[in-house]
Amino acid sequence: MPQPSALCVYCGSSSGSHPDYVDQAHAFGTEMARRGIALVYGGGKVGLMGTVANAVLAGGGQVIGVIPRQLVELEVAHTGLTEIVVVDTMHQRKTRMYELSDAFVALPGGFGTMDEMFEMLTWAQLGLHRYPCAFLDVRGYYGQLRAMMDHMVAERFVRPEQRESVWFGQDMGQLFDWMEGYEGQRTPKWIDRSSVKA
Repeated sequence: MPQPSALCVYCGSSSGSHPDYVDQAHAFGTEMARRGIALVYGGGKVGLMGTVANAVLAGGGQVIGVIPRQLVELEVAHTGLTEIVVVDTMHQRKTRMYELSDAFVALPGGFGTMDEMFEMLTWAQLGLHRYPCAFLDVRGYYGQLRAMMDHMVAERFVRPEQRESVWFGQDMGQLFDWMEGYEGQRTPKWIDRSSVKA
C-alpha cells in the first residue's frame, strides 16, 4: 500500500514512568507531520495523546481528535486541533477513528490502548479491513505482549500468518517503510480442525 494518508495512533492519556515515552511520542508526531500524514487519535491534550497531537500540529500537520462526550472533561479535550469529533459512546469513537484512518499504530498505553488496538487486530483477522497494525516498542514496553502473541500461535489460537502481519519494533523509519510495503492479510481466521492432532 502507499504511505498512509491518515494514521490512527493509540496511546496513553498518561505520560508513563520514563521521559523516553514522551520523547518518542513527540518524535513520532514530528515524523508524521514531516511525511504529511494526518493524525487520528482520541482527542485529549494530556499524556502521550497530547504529546503526539502537539508535535503533529507544531510540524504543520493535520490532527483529528475523536472523543466521547463523557470524556471531554475527564480527558481534557484538546481545543487546538484541526478537527474535533464528539461522539456519544466509546463504540462510536472506535468506529469513527477506524473510518477516518488507513493504518493503526500503538505507542505505550494502558487498558484503553489495548482495547482499541486489539479491536483493529481482530477486525483484520476477520477480514473486515486490510490496513497495517503496528506497535512502536519504546523501551521494550511491548516485549511481553509480543511474546504472548507468539504463545498464542504456539498454542494454535492464532495463525502464524496473522501474527506475522503485526509489526513490532523500535525504529520509526523501519515502521513507516513497513507500512508502505504492507499488502494486507488474506488468511482466514479459523484454524482447520482437520489438521489438529487428536
